[in-house]
Amino acid sequence: MIQFRDLVNALRELSLDGTQLAIAHASLSAFGHVQGGSETVVGALLSVTDGLIMPTFTYRTMLTPESGPPGNGISYGSGTDTNLLTEFYRADMPADPLMGVVAEALRQHPQAQRSKHPIYSFAGVDAEDVLNAQSLAEPFAPVGVLTESQGVVLLLGVDQTSNTSIHYGEQLAGRKQFIRWALTPKGVQECPRWPGCSHRFEAILPKLDIYTSKTQIGNAQVQLIPLTMLIRTVIELIKQNPLALLCNQSNCQRCQAVGRSPGSIGKAP
Repeated sequence: MIQFRDLVNALRELSLDGTQLAIAHASLSAFGHVQGGSETVVGALLSVTDGLIMPTFTYRTMLTPESGPPGNGISYGSGTDTNLLTEFYRADMPADPLMGVVAEALRQHPQAQRSKHPIYSFAGVDAEDVLNAQSLAEPFAPVGVLTESQGVVLLLGVDQTSNTSIHYGEQLAGRKQFIRWALTPKGVQECPRWPGCSHRFEAILPKLDIYTSKTQIGNAQVQLIPLTMLIRTVIELIKQNPLALLCNQSNCQRCQAVGRSPGSIGKAP
């Protein structure tokens, strides 16, 4: 059984000493049995960082319109049935299950705050300035603030396909961006800067290995990557090869659209 002190000691092996800001992605089930569950993981992360955020995205607020801008990596008019299930965004809406129970535990932490994006919100503790940087026009601005603050990415039992910060690097590299729409109490809101897919983000590993610190907690590999090096690597990789990190699935409309047009849709970077 993994206990709180086991988590803290292992995280400190990664040189986390309570002075770093972090964005974390975690799979509780990857560890094995953790005494106290997701709340224990959150507590351990907060004890070794100076501020912590995690994605608490809410995909259930998304609508697919009948029409929209061309080259947007979406099948307009395909949401006839799914749109009926769309929910109005609420500030207290639970994180999508894809975010994991650790992210939801952080959202429910007594000291947690949450950014206001109707799809791409982040929750955090001791990270008010980071969260307040986000807007509809700049959904990944919190990653930018963390990068400027010499923050780190923590991957706990998950791989690079869960690494949201790579999308911020894609944006800075000038990769094509998309638009999506969310149902809110103020009506349907347009959400620009929607990224491509992450299915092939593991391809970045050979370039990142030199900057990555690793440890083992139970059955889970835990990785720490300095954000400055992650973002720099993503930008360099895409500038060397505009098709880098794109998946090869023929039915992936976003990667297909990026391959056809390297520029961005919506607000320019």
